[in-house]
Order: sequence, then structure tokens, then C-alpha cells
Amino acid sequence: MTTPDSYDLLFKIVLVGDSGVGKSNLFSRFHKNEFSLESGTTLGVEFATKTMIIENATLKAQIWDTCGQEQFRALTKTYYKKAVGALIVYDITKKQTFDDINKWYQDIKENAEEEVVLMLVGNKADLKHLREVETQQAAEFAKTKNMAFIETSALDSTNVETAFQLIVQQIYTSFQKTKNPSQYQTKAIGEGESIVLKENNKTKESRFKKLNCCKQQ
Repeated sequence: MTTPDSYDLLFKIVLVGDSGVGKSNLFSRFHKNEFSLESGTTLGVEFATKTMIIENATLKAQIWDTCGQEQFRALTKTYYKKAVGALIVYDITKKQTFDDINKWYQDIKENAEEEVVLMLVGNKADLKHLREVETQQAAEFAKTKNMAFIETSALDSTNVETAFQLIVQQIYTSFQKTKNPSQYQTKAIGEGESIVLKENNKTKESRFKKLNCCKQQ
């Protein structure tokens, strides 16, 4: 008997990238269709799930929004385990966040599943007048790393839903090729929960804190 909580496969997908690129607002826009101009730097990880129907299969995407601060990088790597998809996000108005893509790419390749599906996401596309990273440059870079590429705006919703749908579709296509269910059966956990990271990694709290500094889109 099918229930509202029934699903065929559960995929773990992580959002990674420098602090301030807008990962939290991409997460919030996709999960709750919300955007906050007061969104600050994430201090920890937050996760939620969303169900999609693709090719008659019920797929539950478990999305993890991770901290981009350098001092927590070693800790956030632990949350990449079992991830079969990753959106590597940069800010099109800040070239440094694009230059740092390589380190996030390497972290994912070393800590997520071997066949992890990657997508490069240029966020804040609504700020084209402040652009520092050209679309073609990013697209060519993504191609060299075998990543899909898309530009988004969490502010006006441009391509947000599309980005998540595309990566879930790609993950499902990969699953159909490998037919290895165990790789795609991440343990189901609660909706909209969060974990605060401590530098000593001894305390995990079931609440989510933000530092009111860098605004994100």
C-alpha cells in the first residue's frame, strides 16, 4: 500500500561552496520557496527532504546545506559521506568564490560516493551588472570537470527548481546504469533539521545558528 511517505529511492545531495555565495537561500527557495535578505553565514549544516516524481519513480532528495567557512571545512567534509549528488555554488559577482571551486570539487571527490553527480551553480544571476565571472568561462570550466552547469538566482527564483530537478534526474540516470540500490538508500532522517558545528566537534545541537554578517542570495 502506498503512503505519503513512500518512495523508491532516497538521494543525499549536498550544497557546497564559499561562505556568502547564497547556498542557504538556494536551499530555502527550493525547500520552502522562501528568501531572506537578512540571511547570514551558515554555522553548521541544515537538511530537509523533498519528493519528486521522475520517470514514474518516486524519488526523495535529502538536501544538505553545509557551512562554507574555512575553519569548519574539516568538519563539514564528514557530512559529504554517502552523498550521490553535489551542487558546487559560487557567486557570479565575486571571482574569488569561482577560483575556490577547485578545493570544493576536490573535497567532494575525496569524501562523497565514487560516482557522485556534480553540478556547478553560478548564483546571484540577478546581479548581472556586477558580474565578475563570465557565463562562458564557467561553462567551459564545468565541462573540463565533467559537471553540469547552470546559473541561478535565489532572489527571483530563476533556475532554482530546474537545478535541483536536473541533478536528481542525473542521479536517477546514474542509478539506472549501476543498479546498486544500497548506494542510493541513505538513511531517512527528519524534515528541516539542523546541526550546529563546534570546532572541537564534541557537541552537536538540534538547532541552527547563523552569524549576522555576509548577506546571501
